[in-house]
Amino acid sequence: MRIFLASLTLLFFLPIGTATAWWLTVDRPQSWREADWSGTGTLPDPVLDAEAAIYVMAARTGGLKGALSVHSWLVYKRAGDRSYTRYDKVGWGMPVRRNAYAADARWYSNQPFIIRAIHGDQAARLIPAIETAIARYPHAGRGDYRIWPGPNSNTFVAHVLRAVPEIDAVLPPHAVGRDYLGPGPRAAVDRDARDLHLSLHGLAGLSAGLRSGLELHLLGQAIGIDLMHPALKLPGIGRIGMAR
Repeated sequence: MRIFLASLTLLFFLPIGTATAWWLTVDRPQSWREADWSGTGTLPDPVLDAEAAIYVMAARTGGLKGALSVHSWLVYKRAGDRSYTRYDKVGWGMPVRRNAYAADARWYSNQPFIIRAIHGDQAARLIPAIETAIARYPHAGRGDYRIWPGPNSNTFVAHVLRAVPEIDAVLPPHAVGRDYLGPGPRAAVDRDARDLHLSLHGLAGLSAGLRSGLELHLLGQAIGIDLMHPALKLPGIGRIGMAR
């Protein structure tokens, strides 16, 4: 047991320390006013790409917290749409925002990346379910945002992914807030029953199943292994191994 606990501590806190040390060397804006929020061209031009599409996206967040967390969001378009629709949750006003930023914009000057992309008929079938899940998000009122342990931006996207498991995506292990299910001890099962999630106020818990693999959660971070798409999941760093 001592060896197990020592190994777990090493695997958990060493990546966090490494990520923090790296982040301190990165040139980054000192405030949101100085940050670059412009589009990046990461996504195809919606005018030229006529088919339906769904994207789950993320980028490192701002300030010191960017060392240990990403901000995630959802983007989609129906076939023939000439623009994307983007949904985020933010920390001010009515928190769930529609098209507050360009679909593939930088977040606090940080380059976005695609977690999952779906195109064509499958995307067209899933968009109504995504819109229903967004409408049913339980933390969408004014004041329903807490940076840690949640509910925050990653809590919002994780809610949609659990409600629409056909998206077949898991947020990275450093998407702080993705594990928040509500106050106190909570359990949730994805609608297709492929993943089980247990959470104690978003501070500790686990996820297990065909989609998540096996993850241990602590203080908003996760460490785990994905067996279906072999990869190691490290707090503060992300996923290392085969892309989903």
